Amino acid sequence: MQTLTLSQVTKAFGGTIALADASLNVAPGERVALLGHNGAGKSTMMKIILGLIPADDGDVEIVGAKPGSHAARAVTAYLPENVAFHPSLTGLEQIRFYLRLRGEDPRLAKSLLDRLGLGSAASRRIGTYSKGMRQRVGIAQALIGKPRLLVLDEPTSGLDPVSRREVYEILDQLAGEGAGILLSSHALTEVEARTDRIAILSKGVIVANDSLSNLRRRAALPIQLQVTAHPDAVDEVAQRLDGTRMNGARVDLTCRDDEKLNRLGQIAELGQMIEDLEVVPPSLEDLYTHFSRRPVQ
Repeated sequence: MQTLTLSQVTKAFGGTIALADASLNVAPGERVALLGHNGAGKSTMMKIILGLIPADDGDVEIVGAKPGSHAARAVTAYLPENVAFHPSLTGLEQIRFYLRLRGEDPRLAKSLLDRLGLGSAASRRIGTYSKGMRQRVGIAQALIGKPRLLVLDEPTSGLDPVSRREVYEILDQLAGEGAGILLSSHALTEVEARTDRIAILSKGVIVANDSLSNLRRRAALPIQLQVTAHPDAVDEVAQRLDGTRMNGARVDLTCRDDEKLNRLGQIAELGQMIEDLEVVPPSLEDLYTHFSRRPVQ
């Protein structure tokens, strides 16, 4: 059974279509990134999944249950982009409160905060926390009850690079335990490395939904080859490869995916004139721009 299933979901506000026949699945243990510009429909989709607003048409199921039902809420966790907590409560008091709301043992609060690196600040008032620390409290409350579906909106907002990596390590652990994860993020570099599948929304339509490698094949965008030549042979390398000389000893080439092996062979033939080579495939940002700009059918 899929953790999350959306089938031809449509939602309109007045005369504005927010989602149009959107279909998306999240399997147990799968990490799916939901990308889209502001107004693309991401927030609407999340609200429908959480049962906060109804869809106009289509079906949504969370582990077989309808959004907003007791069964669905019991297995779903949500982290908003901008978390808000009572500033007078300590981190420990806040998480104990949420544990009691979920029917869990409030004594688990300290271990949750320790897991997010907040153990030393557990007795401090949340009003003294930085934005990154408040975000960690939000992630801690999202982990209560071992949810089977996590819906995360910008989960690393306000975190430093080390903390961001730690958050994704926690998400990897949860996915390894079978939780399905749907996360929205503008940090494309992070998403590129830490998710299994990319879904791109544009004007309410899912224009792409596949693994990064498959999206690269579908987009057929140019691959960049960055060749570092011997300093005395840069001009000759650029001429023989019909490349563009950059600063220093670098020569840049572009090619289609089906030309890559041939171009690599040409580079290898230059032997000692070549010192290094880096193959740079299209980034997620390139793919996002490509699919978002395609005409919606």
